[in-house]
This record gives sequence, C-alpha cells and structure tokens, in this order.
Amino acid sequence: MARPSKEKEINYAAAHVLTFSLLDRAACPSGLPFVLVRDAENKGLRLRVTKAGGKAWQFETRIKGKLFTRALGKWPAVSIGDAQQEARSLRGLTGKGTDPREIERQQQEAEAAALAAAAAEQATKAKEALTVGEAWAVYVAERRPHWGDVHYQDHIRKAAPGGKESKRGTRGKGITSPGPLHSLMAMPLRDLTAPVIEAWAATEAKTRPTSARLAWRMLKVFLGWCEEQQAYAALMPPKNQAKTKKTREALGKAGVKSDNLQKGQLKAWFNAMRQIGNSAISAYLQTVLLTGARPGEVLALRWEDINAQWKGITIRDKVEGLRVIPLTPYVHSLIAALPRRVTVDEETGEDVANPFIFSSPTSKAGHITEPNYPHSTACKVAAIDGLTLHGLRRSFKSLTEWLEIPAGVVAQLMGHKPSATAEKHYTVRPLDLLRVHHEKIEAWILEQAGIKFDTKAEPGKLRVVAG
Repeated sequence: MARPSKEKEINYAAAHVLTFSLLDRAACPSGLPFVLVRDAENKGLRLRVTKAGGKAWQFETRIKGKLFTRALGKWPAVSIGDAQQEARSLRGLTGKGTDPREIERQQQEAEAAALAAAAAEQATKAKEALTVGEAWAVYVAERRPHWGDVHYQDHIRKAAPGGKESKRGTRGKGITSPGPLHSLMAMPLRDLTAPVIEAWAATEAKTRPTSARLAWRMLKVFLGWCEEQQAYAALMPPKNQAKTKKTREALGKAGVKSDNLQKGQLKAWFNAMRQIGNSAISAYLQTVLLTGARPGEVLALRWEDINAQWKGITIRDKVEGLRVIPLTPYVHSLIAALPRRVTVDEETGEDVANPFIFSSPTSKAGHITEPNYPHSTACKVAAIDGLTLHGLRRSFKSLTEWLEIPAGVVAQLMGHKPSATAEKHYTVRPLDLLRVHHEKIEAWILEQAGIKFDTKAEPGKLRVVAG
C-alpha cells in the first residue's frame, strides 16, 4: 500500500500505513470529540486523537463476542513500532480466545503468593531467632502497669548484665554481678528447653540459691505468659519447660526463716534505730516494725498515701492492689517529722516535689534504696544479730501474740490473704475498728521499748527542704 502524501487530507474512515508524519498531522475535525487513525497492518490498533490534541494508542477486539479494549500509552512516548509489537502480542492471545486480563490476574496472584510466602518465611525465621531477652523486654513492659515498683525492679535486676560499680556491701570497690537470668537472655526463645533450664538451675544453685529461686519463679510466670501470646505460642513447647522436678530439686527449698525481735530486745533495737544519723532511714525502719507492712511497701509510700484527717495509710499491696491501715500516733509523728524534699528538674530548671515520704536527695529512685546496711550496723551495736528487714515484719506478727489480737485483724493489717471462709466473705472491719487494735499494738511495743510518747501530742509540722 502506497504511503499517503504529506499534504493530503487524512481519511479517518480508512486504515493507513502508520508513519510519524501521518500521526503528527492527525487532528480532530471541528464538531467531533475524537477521531481514530487505524493501522492497516495490525488489525485492532489505532491512535485516538481528541479535540484537545491528545494522542493515545488503543487496541480493540472481541473475545468470545465481548469487546476488549486496552490502552497502550501515549504517542510519541510509545513509538509506532512498540505499539504495533504490543498489538501483535495481544492479537496472538485474543485470537485463541484468551483474555489478557485473566493472564495478568493470574500473574498478579502468583506474585502476591510468592511475596506472601517470602514474608511468611522471613517472619518464621525472625520468630525462631527471637531471643529470650527480646521477649523478656516485651513481657516486662506489658506487665509493668500491674506490678509494684519493687517487683518491677526485681525483674530488671534478675536479668541485668551486671558490670556496674556497686556501693552496696563493697564500699564502692565492687562491680555488680550479672543477674541469675542474664545467661539465658541471649539464647533463642525456642531453645529454652527443660534440659537447658535444669542445667542453669544446677549452676546458679551453687552460688546464689535464694536469688536463683526467685528468678526461677519469675521465669515460670514469664514462660506461661509467652504461651498465651499469639506471636510466641508457636515457639513454645506444650508444657512449661521451667516446671520440672529436676529444676525444683536443683534449686532446693528455701529454709524456714525465724529471725525476729523478742520482747526483751525491743528497747535495745529502738535505741539503736533512733540513733541512726539519717532521719528517713531511722523513721523507715521503725515504721516497718510498727505497721507490719512489707519493706518494699513502706519504701514506696508517697505523701499522697497519708490521710491525716481520717488517720489512714494507703498501701500499694501486691495481693489486693491497695489496702488501708490506720495511721497510728507514733508512726504519724515519725512521718510528720520528715521533710518534703524539692529537687530541681534538670531539663526545665523548675522545682519539682519529691513524692516519696522516705525520700533521698541522691537516689535515682527518689526514695532510700539501701536501708539494709544501716539496719545491720545498728543491730550489731544493739547486739542483735541476723535480723533482716523482713524479720521486722515477722516480728510484728510474733509480738501481737502477747496481746491476743485476733488473727484476722493482724492478717488484714499485714496484707495477708484471708485464710477462712468467714474472713473472706463475712468479716468486714472498718478502719476505726482496725485502729483500736493497731494503736493497742503500737502502745504495747513502745512500752516494752521504754519509749514514753504522748499519743495526744500534735505531730511535728512538715518541713520543705531543697535537695
């Protein structure tokens, strides 16, 4: 077929041998929205020319009686040769009754399936490579709102790498050791099997059985939590690998502790505690004994926990969440004599109130953190050996036996779970009733200690100090 003249008017009703010149001259006549320049060599290929001057390739045919149209791109970005080649490819498919869209859909599904399989494989590898330490960090962060400060810090310490300068018990000359669980943190979670935990328990039991037993209890709860997490469940065996007889036997049972203050030791103990130079530590130790609270519960007391009007102390209890006990006269006087500390915020430069009652200007936690050493030193002066902070709590319970205080009252003050049906469901003791018994306990202990205290005297005024 002869090529048309460059000056001759284009007949859009006929097919043409496509040339650059022809397509360049193609224009939509007035009164029409568009015209088509058809290719004489490739049936179905045409250039659509709009009245706005746009020129784009199209391929059109029928597949099993249904119209099929495919846009091939704009001219001249897509050349004549490229458009013709694409048209021939489409003609080859449609001529056999094959819809190119179905082929493309199948290709897309195959590509999507391949990508999904690759992503699943990567996810599986990532899960298999997940370390105990990574899962432990997620666990601690997720459970922290449900824990007290002391319980949270125990989880941090038991998994800590150590290597930091320690002032506790070493006078600044020692380096902290790794926590009992630290050796497990780097291994993949899926490899934390019963034999591994049993070997770990046997090793730790040789040097620090008490600390290892607490770490083991934490590990059991942690693995139970992992079993409930969809992200970790596939990595976990059907049974908690920390709950084995061999592990329990390796760590042994905790010895029954019996350290406590006898009635005859109260005078010497109080004299020694009242001579401690740090008023916060002195008041803290006396408060632990006179309330029967857990040492960590007393450390965490904040000024907002004291209700001077109704004479109550709100304690963050690890058993019930919160419990309220009486604010007895002598304990009130100890607390009222302590300063409310104010520190300077390093970022804003503004004064910030320290919320803790037993505060410390040097502790990062904001409250005293190492009362064991002053207590042990004072006990040696008083010729009382082996008395621990928890022994003070034990002493409170033991000393109440002299007064025949109802066991349920003592348990409620100390935050123990009720041990009988009547205590759980029928006995409700208001704060005023608890106060009758608690003040009786405090008065008797002070009497045995030889401390003369006016219960009607107004507690000392609170002081605000910087630092």
